[in-house]
Amino acid sequence: MRILLAGLLGGIVMFLWSFVAHELTPLATVGVHTLPNERVTVSNLASSIGDKAGLYRFPFDMNGKASAETGASGFLVFNPHAKLAMTPRNLIAEFLTELVESVLAAWLLAQTALASYAMRVGFVTIVGVVGAIVTNIPYWNWYAFPLDYTLAYSLIEIVAFFAAGLAIAALVKPRTA
Repeated sequence: MRILLAGLLGGIVMFLWSFVAHELTPLATVGVHTLPNERVTVSNLASSIGDKAGLYRFPFDMNGKASAETGASGFLVFNPHAKLAMTPRNLIAEFLTELVESVLAAWLLAQTALASYAMRVGFVTIVGVVGAIVTNIPYWNWYAFPLDYTLAYSLIEIVAFFAAGLAIAALVKPRTA
C-alpha cells in the first residue's frame, strides 16, 4: 500500500512539474521552430498527404541517406484533424503515464536497502536519467532531433523524477530484515 501511495504522490508531483515546465518556462519550446510560410506549407502537406495522419520520415531509405535530389531529410508528425487545445483526454493520459512511472520507481526503490533519504531520492532521479537517455538520445542520434531540444526535454524528465523522488523517498523506506 505504501508503494501505491508513494507512486500516487510522485505522479501528482510529476504532473505538476510537467505543467510548470510546459506552461511557465520556455523549456518545452527549446529547439522547436515555426514553419516558414506556415499556411502554404501546411496546405501543401495536406494536399500531398491527404487525410492520413501519421509519422513520416523522408526520404524513407533504410540506409538513412538524404535524397540525392534535395539533400534534405526530416521527421514529421502530421495530423490533418488535430485539436490544438489541451483536452481532458490529453491531461488524463499524461497523468496516468506519470502515475505509472512513479509507481514503478517506488516499487524499484522498495527493492533496495538504501538507508538515507538522499540516496533514495538519488535512486529515483537515476531512474529518470535512464528514461531520459533511453528516450531522447536515440531521437537525437537517429532522427537528428536538435541537441538543444534533446537536452531541454531530458532536463524536464530528470527534474520530474527528482521531484517525484523527493515524495517517493519520504514514504518508501528501506526494507528491514
